[in-house]
Amino acid sequence: MKSARRKAIVGKVIVYVILFLLAAFMIVPFLWMLSSSIKSDREVFQMNPFVWIPKNPRWNNYVEIWKRMDFTRYIGNTALLTVVVTFLQLLTSSFAAYSFAKLHFKHKDKLFLAYIATIAVPWQVYMVPQFIMMSNVFHLNGKLTAMICLQAFSAFGVFMMRQFYMGIPDELCEAARIDGMSEYMIYLKIMLPLSKPSLATLTIFTFVATWNDYLGPLIYLTPNKANWTIQLGIKNSFIGQYSSQYGLLMAASVVSLIPVLIVFLILQKNFVEGVASTGIKG
Repeated sequence: MKSARRKAIVGKVIVYVILFLLAAFMIVPFLWMLSSSIKSDREVFQMNPFVWIPKNPRWNNYVEIWKRMDFTRYIGNTALLTVVVTFLQLLTSSFAAYSFAKLHFKHKDKLFLAYIATIAVPWQVYMVPQFIMMSNVFHLNGKLTAMICLQAFSAFGVFMMRQFYMGIPDELCEAARIDGMSEYMIYLKIMLPLSKPSLATLTIFTFVATWNDYLGPLIYLTPNKANWTIQLGIKNSFIGQYSSQYGLLMAASVVSLIPVLIVFLILQKNFVEGVASTGIKG
């Protein structure tokens, strides 16, 4: 008994040590960014000795970034784009996932497989045709509408939501149909309330990806500075061709990270539940 208990304790200690090392590996770059945000450009890369908190912190970096770039406008553009894209992806993904999971129609599995197969295609493969379509056909180059139209649908979101819906008993939908509910009402009154964990997970994934997206805004929004997102604004304000203002860059990055942290903290409980539940049934 003592030997088994000792082995169990040793096993737990090893697991906790590994988890601590992994957590440290993840959080040290974030702490370095925080430290660099209150340093001068010369101090940012000073390694011998490396100082986490400088003797004279440059808190003025957080004031200077608002003067050096139109931070309010860029944050507003990013928030608008992110909220709209997140809402549309939640709507389209959950709606399509319900059809693939609970409805029966011809070639359903083949259509689902073809749609999900698009996840394996890198965006770089078809970004040029997309740009030509948005620029020459719809004339949306430089507008947030172009990115909203392109990012309103998510094959990954459909896959994840379908995995969750597959775990909900079909008998629940059948009972609702017997009671006279339409498919739209079943989706609205039954499926959506039950899928809060999965929706929270998809919200976090979509919000973070859209908020931090740089290549998309670089392609579609560069011609119109008034519609720039925060990532595009930071790059053009603090990163030059031959030199960069790293202290201001880190300060701006810290500020731009705050909305993402707020969203994650609000949804973290449902996020964990959603990650666990989406793999219940394939």
